[in-house]
This record gives sequence, C-alpha cells and structure tokens, in this order.
Amino acid sequence: QVQLVESGGGLVQAGGSLRLSCAASGRTFNTAVMGWFRQAPGKDREFVAVINWAGGSIRYIDSVKGRFTISRDNAKNTVYLQMNSLKPEDTAVYYCAAGSRPTSWDGGYDYWGQGTQVTVSS
Repeated sequence: QVQLVESGGGLVQAGGSLRLSCAASGRTFNTAVMGWFRQAPGKDREFVAVINWAGGSIRYIDSVKGRFTISRDNAKNTVYLQMNSLKPEDTAVYYCAAGSRPTSWDGGYDYWGQGTQVTVSS
C-alpha cells in the first residue's frame, strides 16, 4: 500500500502562487509515476500534470502550461506542483496520484491522496 498526503493548498488572489506538496509513504516503489489532478465543484476530475520517476517525462494539461511546474524529490518521496499566475478557474480540490505508467487517465492510477483545496479569488 501507498499513502499519499497533499499539503499547501489555500486561498490566494488571482495572479498569486501556491506550491502543493504530496508526500508518499509505504511501498513507495509503487510511485514510479506521480500525477496531479483537480476537481472543481460540479465538474469531473481532470488531469493537470504527470511526472515519471526520473523526471524526464513530464506532461501538462494545456490550460496550465507555462504557469504550473511539476517536480519530484525521490529522496524525500515527495512530488510538488508549483502554481504561478493563478486564475479563478484554477479553483478546485487538487489530488495527487501514484501509478506505474504516465497517463492523463485517472483510471490509470492506483493510489490517491485525500486532496487539498485551492481557491483563487478574482
């Protein structure tokens, strides 16, 4: 089993920044691929970013390209999502997920965190 715990969410004004963290524990060899997803009220969960173990394979949803950066520190079993130039439409609960293959499909992940709320005011 893998446990994922997100942190770093909060309330920020449009144009501001937040850094989300996701700490993994347990059988962390199952965290070869780490992804971030988000779910806004009344909407389906959507893919945000994914990174593989070595950090050489990274993808983003188009709406966050140039504003968000995913990274990981394998020594700390932690993945990060640096979010800059935040917009009100980024408001959502953000989840990290762990899996074995880099995919934007949420069904491809085996473990999920509990989520952290990000609210961007206009």
